[in-house]
Amino acid sequence: MPTDEPTADDVVQTASDAAEGYVFSQYKQSAVRDLDVTVTFEDGVLEVDVYLNVPGDEETADTEQVADNAALAAREAVDELFGE
Repeated sequence: MPTDEPTADDVVQTASDAAEGYVFSQYKQSAVRDLDVTVTFEDGVLEVDVYLNVPGDEETADTEQVADNAALAAREAVDELFGE
């Protein structure tokens, strides 16, 4: 029976794209030394972890906040995907 629910792959891709998009809206891509976005979606539970390394002049106490906001952006994008 077909369903209109997004697949787990769709959820993971949507969340990952949203998190990366948020980070690169805050920093130039060349300023980011390392970005790791880990997304899992199992049994209806979404987990998003964002690791961000921005060295030099770009590094501030806000780096952790940007990573947290990126994870929130990922969750919001998935909510929109489900129409919530």
